[in-house]
Amino acid sequence: MDPESARVIGAGLAAIGAGLAAIGVGSIFGQYLNGAVRNPEADAKMGGRLIFGFAVTEALGLIAAVVALALAFS
Repeated sequence: MDPESARVIGAGLAAIGAGLAAIGVGSIFGQYLNGAVRNPEADAKMGGRLIFGFAVTEALGLIAAVVALALAFS
């Protein structure tokens, strides 16, 4: 396999990681809403964890997107 093909395949795989971050964010918010509906009193305690989980998931997605762009255009 030549290096150009390997670079393009690697960029595609890294782009999949950016797409999977969207699934993670959806799961985080879905589980938060599920817990908030079941136990409204715990809603205040879960808010900080929600924002932290969202930030970490989005950061990983952005890192994957940057790696994909770096591989695609370098």
